[in-house]
Amino acid sequence: MSDLTRLSASALGEALRAGDVSSVEATRAHLDRIDAVDGAVHAFLHVAGEHALETAADVDRRRAAGESLHELAGVPIAIKDVLVTKGMPSTAGSRILEGWLPPYDATPVTRIREAGLIPLGKTNMDEFAMGSSTEHSAYGPTHNPWDLDRIPGGSGGGSAAAVAAFEAPLALGSDTGGSIRQPAHVTGTVGVKPTYGAVSRYGSIALASSLDQIGPVTRTVLDAALLHDIIGGHDPKDSTSIPGTWPSMADAVRRADVAGLRIGVIRELDGEGFQPGVLARFHEALALLEKNGAEIVEVSAPHFEYAVAAYYLIMPAEASSNLAKFDSVRFGLRVNPEGGGTVEQVMAATREAGFGPETKRRIILGTYALSAGYYDAYYGSAQKVRTLVQRDFDAAFAGVDVLASPTAPTTAFRLGEKLDDPLAMYLNDIATIPANLAGVPGISVPAGLADEDGLPVGIQFLAPAREDARLYGVGGALERLLEDQWGGPLLAKAPSLTPHEMAATEEGAL
Repeated sequence: MSDLTRLSASALGEALRAGDVSSVEATRAHLDRIDAVDGAVHAFLHVAGEHALETAADVDRRRAAGESLHELAGVPIAIKDVLVTKGMPSTAGSRILEGWLPPYDATPVTRIREAGLIPLGKTNMDEFAMGSSTEHSAYGPTHNPWDLDRIPGGSGGGSAAAVAAFEAPLALGSDTGGSIRQPAHVTGTVGVKPTYGAVSRYGSIALASSLDQIGPVTRTVLDAALLHDIIGGHDPKDSTSIPGTWPSMADAVRRADVAGLRIGVIRELDGEGFQPGVLARFHEALALLEKNGAEIVEVSAPHFEYAVAAYYLIMPAEASSNLAKFDSVRFGLRVNPEGGGTVEQVMAATREAGFGPETKRRIILGTYALSAGYYDAYYGSAQKVRTLVQRDFDAAFAGVDVLASPTAPTTAFRLGEKLDDPLAMYLNDIATIPANLAGVPGISVPAGLADEDGLPVGIQFLAPAREDARLYGVGGALERLLEDQWGGPLLAKAPSLTPHEMAATEEGAL
């Protein structure tokens, strides 16, 4: 069989069911791939190794015994380190949790284990999911497999890079302001932010509780849908989890058809501030959808221009509250000042040593926004803007089925390029933040390569709350249309990462 790491999750699942390959063989192939390339990519903080092979062997035994298994049983998966995992370290990219072994699994992790997927390990991330580049990890940056000198997006750059580098066919991520979709945009992968409450957050180390959402990171829209179907659904352990049943996202992909679909192009996210190559691929994708029966209309969302400012008041305010639990007393790092000290002094020394600069910056901003005399002026006003953004979505969806925009303004920028300019970094999330403020679902699908630098760009689709299946329908349809044009998936154009691959490529060219 061809390189197992190049198969989509659905194709690998089919091979496993047919008996063409074992889960142990598939898992070992991905572990070997991690060993070969992750020294350069640094997508993983922890690799499960032998434990992953033992889990795979158990799946093989169950399949051989005739047990009915999920169609993705035996397929490897990577897990963003924001999700707690029993038996594996869970750090949220921070020194303050270094070495912590949780006593339980997050609900999405429980569900992938129950489905028989094989956790390969934990992926790198910006500390407590605070960042757009995965440069704010306490354990060093992750590199973009398309260009190792560039960022893989953030905060979930580790999950996106692992999938793009063929180290894992699937990954779990979290999206607070675009941390699944923006990394997908810059790595040529598929990233989905489900409706708020559609996937349990139980066991997710919180950044901003009203914004965080767990979702899939994959190489194909169908793979994202299959993973979404596993991790989604009501969870009584999560008070924000939406009760009721959901349609199959995988079925929505398989019957995808854009004929008659009304797609609204957001005027405020189409033009100034966006890289020409990003806009070119965006409009080409829209034209392809229109050619195949979709109706393209322009819509306005006038309050989106204030979304970034509102987000960077609401998110730090919630973060300052959520991160107060890291106090040196209950769990995590403890730093004792020389000569001893009071509880307050130990707490101050611990938080000084355990938190990185970006985390400290946002805690300070959030605490200030919530302080007496400033609450109404800052946090209260930001919540009013949030309501206006939600109303913009309501008005737009009254006339269209889905909304479309570029996923992010630019292709992947160089490592270190924006570290000294936090505001420039924050503006990278201008297109993704509104969905988190409103709680609506979004998907980023590869749209091609920018002319300026040959790097991937994505197109984002947004749908009304609970209408996640619409995103999988339009995303799956566009993916098929584009891959017909390209002659295969976009990631087939990604550069090689190992000398063996480069030699094979050169030999094929002769």
